[in-house]
Amino acid sequence: MAPPTPRRPGFSRRAQYSIFATYVIAIVGALVALLMIVTARVDPKGHAVMQGLLSDVTAPITRFGRETLAGMGDAGAAISAYINAGAKNRAMEAELKAARRKLVQQDVDALENKRLKTLLGIRQADGFPVISARLVASSGTSTRRFATLLAGANQGVREDQPVRTADGLVGRVVSVSNATARVLLVIDGESQLPVKRSIDNMPAMAIGLGDGTLEIRPLVAGLNAFKPGDVFVTSGTGGIYRPGVPVARITRKNKLATWGRPLADPATLDFALVEPVYVETELVEPVAPANGVE
Repeated sequence: MAPPTPRRPGFSRRAQYSIFATYVIAIVGALVALLMIVTARVDPKGHAVMQGLLSDVTAPITRFGRETLAGMGDAGAAISAYINAGAKNRAMEAELKAARRKLVQQDVDALENKRLKTLLGIRQADGFPVISARLVASSGTSTRRFATLLAGANQGVREDQPVRTADGLVGRVVSVSNATARVLLVIDGESQLPVKRSIDNMPAMAIGLGDGTLEIRPLVAGLNAFKPGDVFVTSGTGGIYRPGVPVARITRKNKLATWGRPLADPATLDFALVEPVYVETELVEPVAPANGVE
């Protein structure tokens, strides 16, 4: 027959002391409660004094508990505020990014409006019927320099028509399809066009070198009065290009030659205007009729 199980929780003195303390606290609490009930009926004044003593004793504990709960509440509020602040910061960052995108778009729109107004100003000032189209696929790897115009025969583009931007002359149309046209740039190695210095109309020839620059050759032999900073425009000689369209600016020179860069930079070409071929008109003096017969 198995021996009976001992009632003690074990051989641990800590466990035994814990159980004993629990019993003592329970008994003391019961006695205090009983005393409070008895004094409340028998001696109300003494009951009030005892209540005051108990309040004094338990006040620090109560205050500590309240402070702990308040601290926990404040910590919770702080955590909640931190989370909300993070969410608000993310929302503000998103709004800031959206505002920046709008500002960038506004700048882009402003530049586009400025460019279109400039083109419109050219159209109104010149008074010529023109076609506005986008220039793409500018070649830059060889001496042959072409660009593709996104307008062709269907839009009225024809061969030899000059092409320009708001900054200056780009080149001329050399071949046309239904929807596109090929433009020979003024910097092409086979491009040659008559120009004149803008300040005094001194004639010259602008010759493309195929490397993004032009050689400006004076037409008067042995005379090269050109200097860096001089601006050259089309002279209108020989037709095709009407006079007065900006072409190039002198950038450097030596004793033998002068070089310049086109005012319409091929690296930044976007929209361009296609103009009709300029026909040079000559004044013909009237011939006196023979034998005095008019």
